[in-house]
Amino acid sequence: MPHITLEYSGNLDARLDIGELCRVALKAAASTGVLEMPAIRVRAIRCDRWAVADEHPDNAFVDASLRMGRGRSEAAKAATGKAIYDAMRAYCAPLYETNFFALSLELREIDPELSWKENGIKPRLKERG
Repeated sequence: MPHITLEYSGNLDARLDIGELCRVALKAAASTGVLEMPAIRVRAIRCDRWAVADEHPDNAFVDASLRMGRGRSEAAKAATGKAIYDAMRAYCAPLYETNFFALSLELREIDPELSWKENGIKPRLKERG
């Protein structure tokens, strides 16, 4: 049940296709082979209020959080996080030229004893093959 949540400053709407960034993150996560594609969820949450660094009105950010279940090696977790970050970094590359953009990604493991879930998507996609 990997989840990628992108929190982003609202001033990016005119400068970055957030829907496409979600798709970039999804494809990168699925391409690692570490995460099951039918279980990956990516969502973006627009922040309408923020304060960053010197509070310049052009300052913008995307803060990504990857939550995934336990049981993967440290190397697999690091490779997965890096693959997703690198793909998002490449997509956001033009924003770095402005010196007003920050991107971050943090990986967190979900405790299976404290997580409840049901997924009807996985069986449907398994049937499709």
